Amino acid sequence: MSAKTLRPVAIAGTGKYLPEKVLTNEDLQRMVDTSDAWITERTGIRSRRIAADDEATSDLAIKAGRDALENAGVKAEDLDLIIVATVTPDMAFPATACFVQKALGAPKATCFDVSAACSGFLYGMELARQFISTGSAQKALVIGADKLSAIIDWSDRNTCVLFGDGAGAAVLQPAGEGTGEILSAYSGSNGMLDEILNVPGGGSRNPLTAENIGQKTNTMKMSGREVYRHAVTTMMSAAKEAIARSGLTPDDIECFIPHQANLRIIETIADKLHVPMERFFVNLQDYGNTSAAAVAIALDEAQRSGRIKRGDHILMVVFGGGLTWASAVVRW
Repeated sequence: MSAKTLRPVAIAGTGKYLPEKVLTNEDLQRMVDTSDAWITERTGIRSRRIAADDEATSDLAIKAGRDALENAGVKAEDLDLIIVATVTPDMAFPATACFVQKALGAPKATCFDVSAACSGFLYGMELARQFISTGSAQKALVIGADKLSAIIDWSDRNTCVLFGDGAGAAVLQPAGEGTGEILSAYSGSNGMLDEILNVPGGGSRNPLTAENIGQKTNTMKMSGREVYRHAVTTMMSAAKEAIARSGLTPDDIECFIPHQANLRIIETIADKLHVPMERFFVNLQDYGNTSAAAVAIALDEAQRSGRIKRGDHILMVVFGGGLTWASAVVRW
């Protein structure tokens, strides 16, 4: 299929799942040297959700996927593609997407995972758009899901106050008359900055052993100031690029849905784009940073709450370890 005949692609429905357990800032005060005021002032986060011990990433993804399928009015058996974006897979292999396929009952779907940290959902959405636009797939389920509580050092206040667990999902299909459309997408990476946000142990480079298990190398490490600086820079450039590719301007965007990592980052981006904060959808105060799930959960809550309406233009923009970043403009 030539570029001239590529099919437009729409988001047909969204969904989410958040674990029942709520971990508040007050709870964290009893775990590490921190306070509600310290966390709120620096991040805007007041609570986060924590998965149960027997809840794996696939369990979160399955529930979000079912929610999205119901919202879209699509049957699981009609799915041609399932993509799960995660950095906390159930296991090295099979892909978490295969566990989702099994639970949902989607026998004809091609299934694989995407690892791009917090940027994963938009990476996955663009991959699904490519499949559908070329005719290789008709209906796709894209899920961002992470159980970050499994890779957090709960004695490290620099990271444990920031993250939570959850999953968000979207169903994509060819755009029809009267439906919205994904207008543009942009993504990028900078592996030169891999060390400022990573999990250094547990893989083939630095496997866990009886000798090093106490070093907690299989937990997240972050250089906060460097992450903040690069997050602002890359999300700004990614936002501008996606908007330019869509033929729009910031003034044309009714709703900005940024990565839900830190309120200060979002406020800085709003200021640099000369866009009032009222046009930004923010829910990080309730969930913290849920990595690949964050923008997907926010998208679902924005559309179900009526924050975005048919015909609105929305911008999603994210940043994650790798470093990675991505953005997309959608006409709802």
